[in-house]
Amino acid sequence: MLLDVVLKSIIKTGALTVIDHRNQSRHYGDPPGPDSVVIRLTKPGTDTRLALDPNLAVGEAYMDGSLVIEKGTIYDFLAVVISNLGPHGRLPFSGLQRFIERFTRFWHQFNPISTATRNVQHHYDLDGRLYDLFLDTDKQYSCAYFPTPDATLEQAQLAKKRHIAAKLRIEPGMKVLEIGSGWGGLGLYLAETCGADVTGVTLSTEQHTISTSRAQERGLSDRVKFHIQDYRTLAGQFDRIVSVGMFEHVGVPHYGEYFGSVSRLLKDDGVALIHSIGRMDGPGTTPGFIRKYIFPGGYIPGVSEVVPAIERNGLWITDMEILRLHYAETLKHWRQRFMAQWDKAKALYDERFCRMWEFYLAASEVAFRHWGNMVFQVQLTKRVDSLPLTRDYMHDGELALAGMEKPQRPFAKTA
Repeated sequence: MLLDVVLKSIIKTGALTVIDHRNQSRHYGDPPGPDSVVIRLTKPGTDTRLALDPNLAVGEAYMDGSLVIEKGTIYDFLAVVISNLGPHGRLPFSGLQRFIERFTRFWHQFNPISTATRNVQHHYDLDGRLYDLFLDTDKQYSCAYFPTPDATLEQAQLAKKRHIAAKLRIEPGMKVLEIGSGWGGLGLYLAETCGADVTGVTLSTEQHTISTSRAQERGLSDRVKFHIQDYRTLAGQFDRIVSVGMFEHVGVPHYGEYFGSVSRLLKDDGVALIHSIGRMDGPGTTPGFIRKYIFPGGYIPGVSEVVPAIERNGLWITDMEILRLHYAETLKHWRQRFMAQWDKAKALYDERFCRMWEFYLAASEVAFRHWGNMVFQVQLTKRVDSLPLTRDYMHDGELALAGMEKPQRPFAKTA
């Protein structure tokens, strides 16, 4: 079978056993042992689908039960395969699929305002109780920053906000725009800790409702305002612009619009900080499973695709940092928390949804550990002299912010 050819060519280390629908077993890699992964294919034809279109078929087969994990977890299975494949690895028989995906990738990333709104609502307007099950107490749904290996998820998410705020060098009273404001945690931090006047925009009605409520509960409604609005329709100018985990929803055809908007909305002496997932191996495509079930319209860019759009809009890149395994560790926390709350997630949706979400979290973690995904933070200005000449201010700023932070308030669970 084609799958046998694929796995023989890939699996060199680690141990994987595949049992097909006729109960015939094939083993790949190292000799079977206590850490071996065993999967069962329960339906005829599943093996062919996995070989020809693995980026979509593996997740779908796990969701519908035609791929069953008999030993180990779906994470273990993906880790064995992807760690052998590596970031530059190519699957046999996938050439035609790659060609089609590259040919159509700009169409999949075409995100005018109406489409962008629909795509955001597909993911972020799910039942809010789902996110309560696995996110930290501030409901941060982006890469955390682990200053030490033993930091908790809550500590790492707070460190992420502090790290970003220090790079922005915010002074009290500054007007800050947050593009993609989520459930409001970063905007509230910038107002409460830095003294900023924050405007946040999102296309998610669920996120807007919760973030607005949080601002009211904290008595910050006069300094933090959230709106349901596309960044392309904004007017005015801001001292600082920040965007965390939103750029992945923009799409390459709209990079000019995005950075043109940043340039238009940023004051001449202003500073912007864009935090996004990226890929280390250059331009690519969005895996079929992620595009179909999780983030329609989404795309993880290569830095080489982003820089030209920045340059064309007359912005200085004043700092860039690559966060490598921070998101892998974040996703590990999310996956473990989700698995511990499986029954509650199943009560909200169903077993198939839970398997879909587990696969999404597991595949994402594996991609950051073994498949070349990372996070980049790029700092932008319009003037060459808007910031100090060395990075010392970032370190000093983090220390100062740590001393100013108020105790973390637990996020109110969604009713």
